[in-house]
Amino acid sequence: MNKRFLKYTGRFCAVFILLIGIYFLTAFCASRITVNPNPVNSKEIAIYIMTNGVHTDIVVPAVTAQVDWTKEISYQNTLAADSSYRYLAMGWGDKKFYLETPEFSDLKLSNGLRAISGLSTSAMHTTYYKNIQEDARCKKIMISTVQYGQLIRYILNSFKKDKAGHLIHVESNIHYDIGDAFYEARGSYSIFKTCNTWANAALKACGQKCCLWTIFDTGIFIKYR
Repeated sequence: MNKRFLKYTGRFCAVFILLIGIYFLTAFCASRITVNPNPVNSKEIAIYIMTNGVHTDIVVPAVTAQVDWTKEISYQNTLAADSSYRYLAMGWGDKKFYLETPEFSDLKLSNGLRAISGLSTSAMHTTYYKNIQEDARCKKIMISTVQYGQLIRYILNSFKKDKAGHLIHVESNIHYDIGDAFYEARGSYSIFKTCNTWANAALKACGQKCCLWTIFDTGIFIKYR
């Protein structure tokens, strides 16, 4: 009986390790395949991709002729942002993970497992900035007004809305920055759809260089070296 148990346990572990290997190999290969390698962009609107080393945000102007984000993503929902903050970074992720893991030192195994299960709710993390500094972790992309309109539609479609069509602010004392706030979002985080998958899809939606599929930020930023 014990020999049979050990035999099946060994097989299970071997298959599990094999699946993990296939998952990461597929993620690596898919992230190196470039979609829209040579986009045709009229240089009309500056957007940015920004990473903290793990998570990718899409950064847009707070106000343009096409959309005034401040009307729905109010400065008043932040600790200190005001109209002098000219840029808005937005990222999608697991709601519980966002609110209970402001620092990686706060990470709990239960939250990590719940996040990758695909069964939890999601949130949009929005952060206002006064200025944007380009560097290895922040890249500017010039796009056309038409492409920006496509990006706007993608981002807005990621938010949950109330019956009146307004974005739903998450009431919370958790802030990562003086200019940030959380809003309810659509979809669920999983091992197949991460914050970086969302950001990559945002670039794809507006015809920019992006990965075939990625779960990490590295694949995205390789395209913009």
